[in-house]
Amino acid sequence: MSNELTRDDLYTLEKYLEIRNDFREKVVAHKKDRIALVGPTVTLHFEDRLIMQYQIQEMLRVEKIFDGESIQEELNAYNPLIPDGSNFKATMMIAYDDPEERAIALQKLLGIENKTFVQIGEFEKVYAIADEDMERQNEQKTSAVHFLRFQLNKEMVSAAKSGEKISVGIDHIEYNYQLNPLPQNISDSLRIDLG
Repeated sequence: MSNELTRDDLYTLEKYLEIRNDFREKVVAHKKDRIALVGPTVTLHFEDRLIMQYQIQEMLRVEKIFDGESIQEELNAYNPLIPDGSNFKATMMIAYDDPEERAIALQKLLGIENKTFVQIGEFEKVYAIADEDMERQNEQKTSAVHFLRFQLNKEMVSAAKSGEKISVGIDHIEYNYQLNPLPQNISDSLRIDLG
């Protein structure tokens, strides 16, 4: 199943400015069902086609992009963040208000992105494939933002679509939290990603 956005899915700059407020309200309401706080400082923002369309439209507006080649570059950058029917995709954000506390925490949380998982019912945990676009950590610390893909097998997809519970969690030695199961509104929204 291809969920990729094309130029035909995008509004012209003029049209987008006309509908922007309504479109933004729709996306903000939609996002509320796609954000999971896992423990006190990690948030998973589950991405989808509508959210990526909004991101692209905003980029085109802010940068005043209207030529075909530049629009295609934006599509190429954001399309990989859209689930394809066999996975969930999420932006992981690690938030600490205090910069010193954040610096210490990001050292302790090295590798957290690889210890983040989705679980469908009693199936094995599916650990994230992290940062396929670029390396976001070094030997000393992790990044505060990661892009994650949770690749499900056919049985997991079928079970999730049939209503099996969906859980998320983090198994890091310094950060061990789980949402089991996810709230119903988030689970229902994620099931749509599976076609």
